[in-house]
Amino acid sequence: MTETIESAAQDDDRRPPLEARRRPRVHRAWIVAAVTFVTIIGGAAFNSLPGLLIDPLHTEFGWSRGEIGLAVSIDMALYGLTAPFAAALMDRFGIRRVVAAALTMVAAGALASVWMTASWQLMIYWGLLVGLGTGSMAMAFAATVTNRWFVARRGLVTGILTAAGASGQLVFLPLCAWIVDEHGWRPASVTVALAALVVVPFVCLLMRDHPADVGLAPYGGAYVAKPAPARGAARRTVKVLFKAARTGPFWLLAGTFAICGASTNGLIRTHFVPSAHDHGMPITAAASLLAVIGIFDVIGTIFSGWLTDRFDARRLLAVYYALRGISLLFLPMLMGPDVRPPMVFFIVFYGLDWVATVPPTLALCREQYGEDSAIVFGWVLASHQVGAAVVAFLGGVARDVFGSYDVVWYASGALCAVAALMSLVIRRVRASSAAVPSA
Repeated sequence: MTETIESAAQDDDRRPPLEARRRPRVHRAWIVAAVTFVTIIGGAAFNSLPGLLIDPLHTEFGWSRGEIGLAVSIDMALYGLTAPFAAALMDRFGIRRVVAAALTMVAAGALASVWMTASWQLMIYWGLLVGLGTGSMAMAFAATVTNRWFVARRGLVTGILTAAGASGQLVFLPLCAWIVDEHGWRPASVTVALAALVVVPFVCLLMRDHPADVGLAPYGGAYVAKPAPARGAARRTVKVLFKAARTGPFWLLAGTFAICGASTNGLIRTHFVPSAHDHGMPITAAASLLAVIGIFDVIGTIFSGWLTDRFDARRLLAVYYALRGISLLFLPMLMGPDVRPPMVFFIVFYGLDWVATVPPTLALCREQYGEDSAIVFGWVLASHQVGAAVVAFLGGVARDVFGSYDVVWYASGALCAVAALMSLVIRRVRASSAAVPSA
């Protein structure tokens, strides 16, 4: 009889609280995902600015495009290098605190840039403050939310949250282009700062760190008690890097994602508008084309998440990079003062592929590195942003030296072909095997 009572008590300890047994009509995970989506949009608002402000800053201050590109590259590099530490900080201090602080930092950097008079200030405000802030809300943030709140539909949710960055571009690019054209670059910077601040209350009121905080199981999974805060965030982040770096798939994922960043954020987002303007296209028209990329990016990324749940992620990556490389090789021939059908076709085609690489890359990180996958993906994202930073800087230098961006388009197309080949040689692991050696 005593054994029966003890066994029943142990069963009760393993059961979730009473709240967890109730099934809400709409699972709280979807509300958290919606808040995450809006947060990423607010954080991504700043990313719509650099390509619009290169020419105005060059005209007003006389700074070279290389100097301005260096500030953008610092922002992009810090965006990536902050991400893995931010994922660990979320484990230590919680998602809400980290994200609210990050949004405030982005707003501070955007506002401070209104009063800058020297290029080093541009590098501090745009590069340091905004880079640290946006890096804390990078795709590692989406990975953390997805891993904690979802068991089913992870690929789809990853695609939706990844598309949030494109949605921010869709919302803010035309608006900021109009503001820059009609009122100057300073009001556009203030607009971005306000957009970041507006999101903070939503994060504080609606975001929750873990399903157990509200007595729920993750969507599609079993109830899991909330783990204790993970101390030593920085040490853990570096330790995970060293463990992952001893495996071949990490370097292949980092290399392909570096090329992804070089051919998207570093190239198109930073230099497409000034390149189109070189060919006589108005800034507002070029910015509108980037916004159209945002529309089709949302479609392409969500569809990529759906495909990732069903097909081999390595082959999906190979196809995405190959198609992107081909499109970039044709881009110099499509530039002109007017928006013509071939350019529209490129924008639609490129938009569908823009960050379609994220869901399969994250799926491969999860497959290879298990519980450490969010932090590993943060380091892979760091390589993405380093690649973007290099091309953001070198693209500006190439324009100063050659008077054209053509060589940058061709080089990026060739790099995408390399990424396609690298994707195919990433080895697969069985779900039960441990890809990362123990420390």
